[in-house]
Amino acid sequence: MKKLINRPQMVVRESLAGLALAHPDLVEVHTDPTYVLRAGGRVPGKVGIVSGGGSGHEPMHAGYVGRGMLDAACPGDIFTSPTPDQIEQASRAVDSGAGVLHIVKNYTGDVMNFEMAAELCRAGGITVEAVVINDDVAVRDSLYTAGRRGVGTTVLAEKICGAAAERGYDLQQLAGLCTRVNANGRSIGVALTSCTVPAAGRPTFEIGEAELEFGIGIHGEPGRERLPMQPAQAIVAMMARAVTGDLGLRRGEQVIALVNGMGGTPLIELYIVYHELARICQAMGVGIARRLIGSYITSLEMAGCSITLLRADDELVGLWDDPVHTPALRWGV
Repeated sequence: MKKLINRPQMVVRESLAGLALAHPDLVEVHTDPTYVLRAGGRVPGKVGIVSGGGSGHEPMHAGYVGRGMLDAACPGDIFTSPTPDQIEQASRAVDSGAGVLHIVKNYTGDVMNFEMAAELCRAGGITVEAVVINDDVAVRDSLYTAGRRGVGTTVLAEKICGAAAERGYDLQQLAGLCTRVNANGRSIGVALTSCTVPAAGRPTFEIGEAELEFGIGIHGEPGRERLPMQPAQAIVAMMARAVTGDLGLRRGEQVIALVNGMGGTPLIELYIVYHELARICQAMGVGIARRLIGSYITSLEMAGCSITLLRADDELVGLWDDPVHTPALRWGV
């Protein structure tokens, strides 16, 4: 194992310390319990938005804390859910009296701990709504979930709901919006290599030089099937069929597209993937209204990518275009 770390047990703590030093104008890192807060704390009259999950998926979630996106993020240990006390304290820190929206990826630990935290918050007088993201079309159940996993649509939901909260949407409106984004988003991922969790010191799974894993999760879970390595054109065609078919896209519709690197894939390859995806969408008569290409929800150093398509109307596109200023995502500022 070759990694730029000191000790495996200190990876998350030291990474968050670096985040705080790099972006003191955007985020505050709190410890005991650990959570990342938008600099300046709660915004009066605004619904707070909190998300979180295991570390190792950077920049998600801590990198999305700031204006126009998350008010707080709760990072667990690598590939490990945050604890209820982290989520409760983060929710209390962002509540201005307008309530708090929890955006939760569909992994068993995440769902359970966010539910426990929501109960604690409600007992303390904080109104909480939660939306679970379950957009992965690869598998119905996995090692980590009951039902579909939550993956790339999470990034889109956090951006769109963050913009809506800045506009003044109330808690029920935000929960409905997030539910609509989840219902209209689909994702699938492929891996060319595994990843190595520092505490384990070895790859999560073994894969041959001439193989790819189709339909992987973001924790290095095995996918739908193991296939021979193929040119990008063939790989993207399989991915696009899985996503567009499940979403039921029709000619004349438009989407927001995310081509996401899993942590070890260079941007030159991601643009090749996007080129193929754009060509497929054009042939289908589906317009790509907005697009995002880069590594936004990763699996440590895994080589591979995921594709997310979100069926979008004018409201969603407008919210996507609204200003955002976070460590990892920024435009319009």
